[in-house]
Amino acid sequence: MDIKGRAALVTGGGVGTGRAVCIELARRGCDVAVNYSRSRAEAESTAEELRALGVRALCVQADVADDAAVRAMVNRVTSELGRLDVLVNNAGVTSFIAHADLEAVQDADWDRILGVNLRGPFQAVRAAAPALRAGGGAVVNVSSVAGVAGIGSSIPYCASKAALNIMTVALARSLAPEIRVNAVAPGFIDTRWWKDREGYEAVKQYTTSRTPLQRVCQPEDVAVVVLDLITADLVTGQVVVVDGGMTIGR
Repeated sequence: MDIKGRAALVTGGGVGTGRAVCIELARRGCDVAVNYSRSRAEAESTAEELRALGVRALCVQADVADDAAVRAMVNRVTSELGRLDVLVNNAGVTSFIAHADLEAVQDADWDRILGVNLRGPFQAVRAAAPALRAGGGAVVNVSSVAGVAGIGSSIPYCASKAALNIMTVALARSLAPEIRVNAVAPGFIDTRWWKDREGYEAVKQYTTSRTPLQRVCQPEDVAVVVLDLITADLVTGQVVVVDGGMTIGR
């Protein structure tokens, strides 16, 4: 797919990996809708960067766990940009809970994590499908190695990403041949999500030491693979791990 002159929607697009994806899309001439839930200032700043690259950009607020909000968001994007060719489901949440502490996992953790990380991408794909189908579109879900190796911030998070991986395959099968659906599964990403946590530097150094390529992911590393999957016309139903070899170890 040549994305120049096309339109994309990136959920959670104002910060971190989502922002890096938005910038890479714009550099290649794609108009971009930047979704946010709470980070309005960051989303607006990202949109300004995209406009400076010569493309149209708009910010649209929606909690992806809210189906009505998702449908309204897609309607606005298709109305203002005139089309929708690419959907990147990047929005995600977690709770930091030690895996061994089963009693610490609350119903609210399950509800919020599954609502955003699993139901959210499904709802976004469902709402966007008619527009994506019209132009032969592409979906990329941002998953995690947590869904591949069962490691990460909490068991509900791991479960949400594992389910997202298999949903990617199911959607790829059901939406073919008009829409391709793939996923990326990053390892440790050097973003504020981790930087705000106590012990961040120690975890980063430990992960780096056990990773064959001797570095953790930057948002731009993930964005490059997302764009590869968007533009690769014969790839669908794949989950691509982007972790410097972290999951295979040294």
